[in-house]
Amino acid sequence: MANTPSAEVDVTADLVRELLVEQHPDLAHLPLTPEANGWDNAIFRLGDELAVRLPRRQAAAELIRNEQRWLGELTRGVKTVTPVPLRTGLPSSSYPWFWSITRWVDGDLAAHLPMADRAPAAQALADFLLDFQQPAPEDAPRNPVRGVALTTRSDAVLARIGSARLSTEFSDLWVELRDQPVWEGQALWVHGDLHAANIVLDSQGALAGVLDFGDLTSGDPATDLAAAWMIFDRNGRRSFIDRIQSSRYTDTATWQRARGWALCMGSAMAATSDDHPAFQALGHSVLREVLTDDGKSA
Repeated sequence: MANTPSAEVDVTADLVRELLVEQHPDLAHLPLTPEANGWDNAIFRLGDELAVRLPRRQAAAELIRNEQRWLGELTRGVKTVTPVPLRTGLPSSSYPWFWSITRWVDGDLAAHLPMADRAPAAQALADFLLDFQQPAPEDAPRNPVRGVALTTRSDAVLARIGSARLSTEFSDLWVELRDQPVWEGQALWVHGDLHAANIVLDSQGALAGVLDFGDLTSGDPATDLAAAWMIFDRNGRRSFIDRIQSSRYTDTATWQRARGWALCMGSAMAATSDDHPAFQALGHSVLREVLTDDGKSA
């Protein structure tokens, strides 16, 4: 059985309240509600307008520092709401890592809605990426599993395809997508994890916010263009791709690498979430989209 990574620190409401009292006492009286306990972070809602985001394992502790260093600068002028750290929490005697207080993004996770209902967000998400994916400086964070050449992910993807008992169609498709021409343009900023559990929609299905910049890095923009398959059905995908193409020509190889990134991330969800059925189902839905739509007719 392949499960989501286990927590190295048990992040409880009592622990968060203790940290608030110690470090941000002016906020410690606000109601505190557990909202999510993901692969990397625990999320608590703090009052009506704030969230507390705390790493639950060492790997995530390194990533949250990238958010704290870069996210405010990168999203300045970007219309889409993002959880920019408003305050930084420090390691303490009861908790070993940095943590953040951010704005709460109100709405429903796209993952909680059928793919067909997410299409109204497609053009706005494309606009977010057009704004966000700007040339990255030399000191941008480096992430060994995002923004890189797909060939570097091949062993892991083929292993996951095997462990999830997927058909040989997936391994054959992976080889085809993996071997597309590599990105030769300037390294661009990359969100790194644009799946449906990191997208917030309003009551009309419009984009309300983009969450979780923990995988923030630079490199191949195809990593984020994978959202076409990670989030949308065929109709939403057409809208997303057309919007990108209307503002920034993107060649066929880049779109096929994007499809490869969706296969890479979808296989991770499908193969490592036996203890999280909803997340596992999300991975399988992504894999179905990747297999049945090449995106080329957009």
